[in-house]
Amino acid sequence: MSVRIDIAGLRPERVAVVPSPLAELGMALHALSEPGHHPGLQGWVTGVTARMDPQLADRMCEADFLWRTTFSDLFMPCAGIPGRTTLPGATLAEELDQLDKLTDEQFVDAALEFTCAMPYGTGPSPLVDAGLRRRALELAASRGPQQVRFSERLLSDPPRIRAWLRQFLADCDEAFFADTWARLRHQLAADARLKTDLLRHKGLAEMLTAVSPVVTLDEGAGQITVDKLSVGRTATEDGGLILVPTSLGWPHLSVLYRPGWQPVVHYPVATPELTSPASVEQLTLRMTALSHPVRMRICRHLARSAYTTSELAQVHGMTAPEISRHLSVLKKAGLITTRRRGRYVLHQLDVTVVARLGSDFLEGVLR
Repeated sequence: MSVRIDIAGLRPERVAVVPSPLAELGMALHALSEPGHHPGLQGWVTGVTARMDPQLADRMCEADFLWRTTFSDLFMPCAGIPGRTTLPGATLAEELDQLDKLTDEQFVDAALEFTCAMPYGTGPSPLVDAGLRRRALELAASRGPQQVRFSERLLSDPPRIRAWLRQFLADCDEAFFADTWARLRHQLAADARLKTDLLRHKGLAEMLTAVSPVVTLDEGAGQITVDKLSVGRTATEDGGLILVPTSLGWPHLSVLYRPGWQPVVHYPVATPELTSPASVEQLTLRMTALSHPVRMRICRHLARSAYTTSELAQVHGMTAPEISRHLSVLKKAGLITTRRRGRYVLHQLDVTVVARLGSDFLEGVLR
């Protein structure tokens, strides 16, 4: 399983390694929403949370599904601007202006990807297709009333939600992110320069190896492969390839492969230490539970968000009873938690337990 980027005909000058303040803000919001994904950021998360204005914290919860699972493609708006040549802005204000340049259809499709588990696609937008609109609201219903309200507002009045999101991100910048970015931007700029020098003097393959050992180049096939527990494909076509470093993103290595958008590889530049492994008895039980490839793929979804049994069945092309059996094994091993929301039962991976199981598996499911 992997994400592949076809780069046939890509000129070296169309490969850019550029820091993105908006992408880093997205990772900051993700870390604040899912601190278990980022054990090395616990001190930063605690400090920011303690100082955060309660009203801003409440607003953060209104649309946290845009960054809780990882973060939405909305945090990479440069990739969706027509022409496929735009790079991330040097400042957050520039990138918020880029966000404004996306069409309503692009904005809604990207927002619904995580809001309602809507897949990447090239079909009509829910803004114009009544069937897709109903499907989006049905999917939102399983995520709770908050996501239903957000999705209804998004589908009925996109400009209002766009204005809300822009103001929210600007307020986050003022409240905590500007100081964080001031500390991080020099490290990210230095890493971008290092990778750019490698590209110029050693070539693309050498540079990609420095980005991550899971990113490889097949020069003969003109293809980059990113080893992930997901399947996707994109192409640079007549555009470019963007690589964006992140200090807050470890262990996530993300690939934007939305149709019609520039490919983007968002990679971490730091690797903090994880906690000690579990006991031998627990390790044996958990490794047995994870020995099945389907359960590993289920864990990838549950690491990013809570899912119902029926949602997992749809994603994996299996029946609900089959999924239930796999969930039972994972729950017995203490790897997942469940909670009830109305008539829905939601399952989620206990990332803290997985972190104790081992960094290789954690990186695999969160990559």
